[in-house]
Amino acid sequence: MKHVVDCENVTVQFMRYREKNRMLRWTLLNMLRKRQPNERFYALNDVSFNIRPGETFGIVGVNGSGKSTLLKLITGIMRPDSGSIHVRGRVSALLELGAGFHPDLTGTENVFLNGSIMGLTRAEIRSRFKEIVRFSELADFIDTPIKYYSSGMYMRLGFSIAINVDPDILVIDEVLAVGDQAFQSKCLNRIRDFKRKGKTIIFVSHDLDVTNQLCSRAIWLDSGAVAARGSTQRVMDLYRERMQQTEESRLADDHRAIETEAEQRWGSKDVEISRVEFYDAAGQTTHKYRTGDPFRVKITWKAGSIVERPVFGVGIHRNDGVHINGPNTKFTGDIPEHIGRDGAIWYEIDALNLLPGTYYFSAAVYNYDITNPYDHHEQLYPFMVTPGASDEEYGIVYLPSRWRYEGDHGPVPVR
Repeated sequence: MKHVVDCENVTVQFMRYREKNRMLRWTLLNMLRKRQPNERFYALNDVSFNIRPGETFGIVGVNGSGKSTLLKLITGIMRPDSGSIHVRGRVSALLELGAGFHPDLTGTENVFLNGSIMGLTRAEIRSRFKEIVRFSELADFIDTPIKYYSSGMYMRLGFSIAINVDPDILVIDEVLAVGDQAFQSKCLNRIRDFKRKGKTIIFVSHDLDVTNQLCSRAIWLDSGAVAARGSTQRVMDLYRERMQQTEESRLADDHRAIETEAEQRWGSKDVEISRVEFYDAAGQTTHKYRTGDPFRVKITWKAGSIVERPVFGVGIHRNDGVHINGPNTKFTGDIPEHIGRDGAIWYEIDALNLLPGTYYFSAAVYNYDITNPYDHHEQLYPFMVTPGASDEEYGIVYLPSRWRYEGDHGPVPVR
């Protein structure tokens, strides 16, 4: 069977300028002399791969690695400087939702306009119109000019149009990073439905868990070149390893030079948090844990005078903003009658059962009624979790559990 998408030795290069004035100077010189600047930036360089019909194919990489450029080449928005790209079948691209919308037209008019841009006839758009509106949940606003839409409404309509084109190849670039949780789940279910129908999907996302669940093969782009290719699990493992090395270096820098910024710190400073430190089981400072490790945090304070019945609280967020937990000493009944001018409180977890990823720690101290913040540090302290107690990959936390088989003649042996 022929490949649905086949990229061979694709290279794309852009001109790169270090200074605004230099950019203007080069532009004028090129117009007058028809000369090209010497400095070039390779957005993609010698990238080759193929995608089979019915396959869900993942593309991962950091921002600026060339992912979006590659998708624009596949969808025909851009052309490579060298190499060739062969695409067979109707393509629907979820690159920039709502691209091509006209703000003065109503939702209905934009459905027909956008559908036409995607290659549908007026009769095809009319036959799918009710489903587009139903999926977007915008029936009450479909005849309103979309310049009055919120960004979420705009995104819903764009996704709904693209997903109802019924393409042979669906190209998705980070569109699931926007929208509320319910709509994200709805979009993922529709993508899975496409997968069950044997459609070809090219999926770009920073959510490695979703990429691993959906895709059978993947490539990792790094600085415009293919750093790894093969099974999604293998590519994800290599990519995570590199990201962990990069993140470790960044976290070390953050902890050496952390400055509390105004939007992430507030309070009267009647009690001031002067230091937040992470410790491992051996009592050494760290910012890196394995799943299942003991987790100990020391929060040091100073105060101008004795403070009655303060409440200390902490919070842990995943790097995508998901709130993991947020206990405080009032919940647990661990409120001191008063605290002096300086001291420290420890927050300890026997087994940190978070799955691998980057997390952010918050620390705060309030009055007893939790109405007056003395000092609140919101997600100012990053730390990392790497694989440890389990090889589990999906979700947020590791929940220790057992599996047990039963058969007609009693327990089933496990090898």
